[in-house]
Amino acid sequence: MTEYPLLRAANPGSPFARRGGSAIAVETFLADIAALAALLPSGGHVVNLCRDRYRFAVGFAAALCRRQINLLPPHDSAGMLDQLSQDYPDLYCLTDEARDGFGPTVFEYPSTLVRVPFGVPSFAADQSAAVLFTSGSTGRPQPHGRTWGELVESALAAGQRLDIASIPGASLIGTVPHQHSFGLESLLMLALQFGLVLHTGRPFYPADIVAELAAAPRPIMLVTTPVHLRVLLTEPGELPPADLVLSATAPLSTALAQDAEARFAVALHEIYGCSEAGQIAARRTALTEAWHCLDGITLRQDAMGTWASGIPIAVETLLSDVIELHDSERFLLRGRIADLVNVAGKRTSLAYLNHHLTTIEGVLDGAFVAADDDDKDIERLMAFAVAPGLRVDEILAALRQRIDPAFLPRPLHLVAALPRNALGKLPREVVLRLIAEGKT
Repeated sequence: MTEYPLLRAANPGSPFARRGGSAIAVETFLADIAALAALLPSGGHVVNLCRDRYRFAVGFAAALCRRQINLLPPHDSAGMLDQLSQDYPDLYCLTDEARDGFGPTVFEYPSTLVRVPFGVPSFAADQSAAVLFTSGSTGRPQPHGRTWGELVESALAAGQRLDIASIPGASLIGTVPHQHSFGLESLLMLALQFGLVLHTGRPFYPADIVAELAAAPRPIMLVTTPVHLRVLLTEPGELPPADLVLSATAPLSTALAQDAEARFAVALHEIYGCSEAGQIAARRTALTEAWHCLDGITLRQDAMGTWASGIPIAVETLLSDVIELHDSERFLLRGRIADLVNVAGKRTSLAYLNHHLTTIEGVLDGAFVAADDDDKDIERLMAFAVAPGLRVDEILAALRQRIDPAFLPRPLHLVAALPRNALGKLPREVVLRLIAEGKT
C-alpha cells in the first residue's frame, strides 16, 4: 500500500510556521498534532473552521491521524453548517474562536496543549482526507472528495512546475482562505510537502499585505487572487519585494500580470484548477495566454466537453469551463460554461465582458450579470461598476469601443462596492440580490 508522509522537509529545528515575529518549529507542530488528535471528539467528519492558519494545519493533520475527513465548506454561515449537519450527521466543528448558535457539536481549539514528542506520520494514499465544496457561484455548493494521495501528488506536480525548490524555506503568505481548494493546495500542502514556512495570518487590506510582506524573511511567496492584486497595485509607491507570486480563482489579464511583475520585480504565475479535480494547469500570464497542464495531467474533448485525467486526479473529471485545446496538455481558457450568455443570437461569456469592464481606466471593480427579462422571457445583461469619478455614460462609451453593442448592459449601475466573498467571487445568492436591487 502506497503511503505519503505528512512532511517531506522535517529538518529538526527548522520552522514550520511563523506567527508575527516568532517561528514555530517542526517539532512543535508535530507535538501539537499528537496532543490535539488525542483530544478530538469521535466522529467521521470535522468542519475545520480555525481562522489561524497554524491551528488549521494542526487540526487538519490531527483529523488525518484520527482517520476523520475534513469538510471544507465555502463559508461558515449558520445555514451552511446546518446543511452540512444534515448531510453528514456525524460531524463536529473545530474552531479557534467562540461561536454561538451553531447546530453541530463545537470543539474549541485548546488554549494550551500538553505536547509530547511525535514523529512524522504517514497516511495511505487512498485515505479520504477532505471534502472540498464548489464556491456556490453557480448554485448550491457541491461536495468533492479528495484522498491524501491526490492532495500530495497535486502539490508535488504544482511545486515542480513553479520551481519551489529554487526558494527553499520561503515565507508563505496568503490572502486567500485556507478552507478553499486554492488555499488548501497552495498554502497548506506546499508548506507540508516543500518545507515552506506558513505565515499564520491572512492579510486582507492592501496596507496589511504590504506590512506582512515587508516584515517577512526572504525568500517570500505570495499566494493571492486577481481581486486582491488589482487593489494592491493601486497602492502608491514601491511594493515590498517578493520571490514568487501565485494567483488563482479567476484568470488574470495580461496587463494586470505585467503590472504585478513590474511592481514586485518577480515572475507571477497562475494556477488553473477546480474543486472537482484540484490543480490542473499553470501559466506565466505576462508572457503567454496559453495554459500548460501540470505533469501527469492530460485533457481530451468529446461532445460533452473537456475531460481532465492523470496521476493527481483519481477519476476522469468533466470540467465546467469552455476550453480551446491546442493539444492534450496545452489550451486556452474561454470562460465558464455557466457564464455563457446569448443575446440577440450572439454568444459571449460573462468573464469576457467583465474583463473589458474592469480594464476601463477608473473602474476599480465591476461585474456583468445575466437576468431574465420578465416581460419578454429573454436573457438580458445588467452590470455593476465601482468607479469613483466616472459617470454611467462615460463607462458605456468606453464599453462600446471594446465589446459588441448587443452586450452593452441595460442598465449599468454605479455602486460603492461589490459584495465579493474572501475569494473575490460573487456567489449565486449575491448575484440574485444584485439583480433584484437593480430592477427596483
